[in-house]
Amino acid sequence: MRKDVYLYLQKNKELMDFLHEQPIWYRKLGRDPSQLRNLEIAALHYYQKTIPHQVEKFSQGVQMASMMVSMFKVMNEQS
Repeated sequence: MRKDVYLYLQKNKELMDFLHEQPIWYRKLGRDPSQLRNLEIAALHYYQKTIPHQVEKFSQGVQMASMMVSMFKVMNEQS
């Protein structure tokens, strides 16, 4: 692996962790350092940090809050 690629990875702990968990990327980056952008994209998908993942997480939070509000309303009506 080229030194500049390795230094870049060392600066980003999350990418280093991903690299340790997915060792196939060592070979890919060793053969083609331009794959660094693809590594970053794969890490975003792996850690579920893409925009669709974030929207889904937010939506689930809103659903949970809505369900809790409904439960409290039902509990208050029964009292």
